[in-house]
Amino acid sequence: MTAALHADIQHTQQSTKAAASGWIGSALEYYDFFIYATAAALIFPQIFFPSSNPTVAIVASLATYGVGYVARPIGAFVLGHWGDTHGRKNVLVLCMFLMGFSTIAVGLLPTYEQVGILAPILLVLMRLIQGFAVAGEISGASSMILEHAPFGRRGYYASFTLQGVQAGQILAAAVFLPLAHFMPEAAFNSWGWRIPFLLSFIVIIAGWIIRREVDETPAFKEEDSQNATPRSPVIEAIQTSWPDMIRVILMALMNVIPVVATIFGAAYAVQAAYGIGFHKDVYLWIPVMGNIVACLIIPYVGNLSDKIGRRPPIIVGALGSGLLAFGYLYAISIHSVPLAIVMSLLMWGVVYQGYNAVFPSFFPELFPTRTRVSSMAISQNLGTAVTALLPALFATVAPPGSQNVPLVVGAIAFAICAVAAAAAWSTRETYRVRMNDLGNPEAAPVDQASYERLRDESIAASRS
Repeated sequence: MTAALHADIQHTQQSTKAAASGWIGSALEYYDFFIYATAAALIFPQIFFPSSNPTVAIVASLATYGVGYVARPIGAFVLGHWGDTHGRKNVLVLCMFLMGFSTIAVGLLPTYEQVGILAPILLVLMRLIQGFAVAGEISGASSMILEHAPFGRRGYYASFTLQGVQAGQILAAAVFLPLAHFMPEAAFNSWGWRIPFLLSFIVIIAGWIIRREVDETPAFKEEDSQNATPRSPVIEAIQTSWPDMIRVILMALMNVIPVVATIFGAAYAVQAAYGIGFHKDVYLWIPVMGNIVACLIIPYVGNLSDKIGRRPPIIVGALGSGLLAFGYLYAISIHSVPLAIVMSLLMWGVVYQGYNAVFPSFFPELFPTRTRVSSMAISQNLGTAVTALLPALFATVAPPGSQNVPLVVGAIAFAICAVAAAAAWSTRETYRVRMNDLGNPEAAPVDQASYERLRDESIAASRS
């Protein structure tokens, strides 16, 4: 075996290891984040808020879900700085510990009936810690995988970050499903809902074992060895990359689709006050099936972006899933479980992945190594913070008993998706730019013929 071939194979093995650790870490950490989301829609209105007014309880519960996203920009500034100055590996381990302990604490909280107003206050505090912790996860994991990935395969490998996120959501719903189905409702409302939160101790143990074995990325080690890591990556990011950060903020508004699919959709479907009243365990299957389809599609879309570029899948995914939001909400409004499932699979499971599978490579490719984690973390989390306030807005403008929910909420969702698509269209293409040139708006991409040759060599090395 030649030295060059051996080096290629070693590089590919490191890429695979980084992708696997990113996948598993994201799955575990987002399991924590989304069991809260599920509980906020299905159970928290009844146990953490006054039950005398169901509209107030729903809005308040969904607002606590949004609080986690409000904390994310704060976490992005702190954890982004940490990732750019201390390394991608270190920030991911820190995120995992913060997320795990705060989620376990939620499972131990007293209810409104037990301690009154202190219950929602403690709930909000734990959600703030969750939001702070998760702010560094996707940007840190995406940067780590991207910087380990071979040229021409960055879209494919980085997509596994989001496949892990989808798997975490599947796991979160899968834990709730048997509990909601087999437990008496009184027992589930009393203590059964706590089980998924207490199981988060697995996150701490498994996450530590996995992430301590990951090597730091070559790009960061090169910066560190030359004492080139910035003293204040956040300030440098804003000074040098603010146009692309604004674009990422606008593209990150695409988080409106999972909000519609898994948060507002759940509350809309299961609350009897809306006149619908889907059974909880029936509705839980809708996002589960959508996420299963997403897990299958994500690597293919990521690989496609290595062939045709990052922008086309994102633009098509944004506009297409925005249109399908109308059909999904309409299906719920007419009480059609089969149609709701089909529309969810199309909107969330298939079309949305044009954005979801590609942004883990596209966003970090827009920024240089020196400030990559900070730039992506801050801008992405600012965008998602905006969309996280939407469930409470949706419940306010289309409250229980409303007949115009699909039209009003669907129109808002599509308008937001159109803004994200326009931002993607205005952004430069990055898939043929070499690692050392990423973040430079003037960098010339590798010509198509050379790019395809290098990509083919990388694929061949991975199969050796």
